[in-house]
Amino acid sequence: MSKTAFRLRSCLVAAAVAAAALTGCSTTDGGSETTADGLTKVTLQLQWFKQGQFAGYLAAVDQGFYQKQGLSVEILDGGTDIVPQTVLAQGQADYAVAWVPKALASREAGAQITQIAQVFQRSGTLQVSFASDNIAGPADLRGKTVGNWGYGNEFELFAGMTEAGIDPAEDVTLVQQQFDMNAFLAGDIDAAQAMSYNEYAQLLETKNPATGQLYTAEDFRTIDWNDEGVAMLQDALWANTEKLGDTAYQEQTVKFLVASLEGWAFCRDNLDKCRDLTVAAGATLGAGHQEWQINEVNKLIWPSPAGIGAIDEAAWDATVQIARDTKNAEGATVLTKDPGPDAYTTEYVTKALDQLKAEGIDVAGTGYQPVQVTPTEGGK
Repeated sequence: MSKTAFRLRSCLVAAAVAAAALTGCSTTDGGSETTADGLTKVTLQLQWFKQGQFAGYLAAVDQGFYQKQGLSVEILDGGTDIVPQTVLAQGQADYAVAWVPKALASREAGAQITQIAQVFQRSGTLQVSFASDNIAGPADLRGKTVGNWGYGNEFELFAGMTEAGIDPAEDVTLVQQQFDMNAFLAGDIDAAQAMSYNEYAQLLETKNPATGQLYTAEDFRTIDWNDEGVAMLQDALWANTEKLGDTAYQEQTVKFLVASLEGWAFCRDNLDKCRDLTVAAGATLGAGHQEWQINEVNKLIWPSPAGIGAIDEAAWDATVQIARDTKNAEGATVLTKDPGPDAYTTEYVTKALDQLKAEGIDVAGTGYQPVQVTPTEGGK
């Protein structure tokens, strides 16, 4: 059974006051559930399992930022069988984290979702190869065995190859990669897909059998799609388009954003605490890996000159254009037309940023400097 099936609620409208008292749940006039102490229940659907990639939301729960806004937020794990934007569109979550091109493809297919904030300002996707293979850029992928995860994670790779004059269907051998680096380390893939905050770290947390020491950055070459001009917007927050017509949901959305963005500001300034709370939340990889991950994610967010969560129109337009122009191995593009006017809105994040600035929260992180995290074997 998909985890999304568990989103069926225990507090039914038909269950009257007595049943609500027994379960500790009630409903507001607008139909939202509340806890026994009057907090509005909200669900956030992640696109993967709880890990440092989502530390800001975990921190907002742990530090009481959501509670301060009158919300009780449940964070739902994602996975390979869960499409967060679909969960959101089907009403099984109140908000979702999803990459922009994937979500826009779902919108074109009929999902009624609207982007409300852009948390990651930069792409974290890399294509990694061993230094000995001399793959310095996309053009060097010609004739190579190239791994990608699929599921919409491959768009930047295909865009980069297209820009370099490489036909993905003819000039490389494409391999659907598992969500690990095992095939790459075994030599079955020449250039593997990796996130800067996750799979790349896993390489640096692995012993080089030739030396008995951990691999180092010098052992690899990375293609960074930000440098190649084909980066696409990734972790964004999405809301239900239809529900945004409701005043109560609009107000809830601002509150949700205020607390979520404060959580990310907290993780910028409290790396160790966010590492520990992420581990405590059930992250499968260890504290060392989570510390690396949060530090790398912070690099993708900060600085945010217009404020964390602000949607940059130029970056949005670039993502849409790449999604419309880039063909996959079957010759299809991600999008066949431009998204509609309700594909994103800056209304709620602007209100949230104004509130955070009024409270003295640094939403730009202009002086942010990442720390130096030393990889540990196995990410322990």
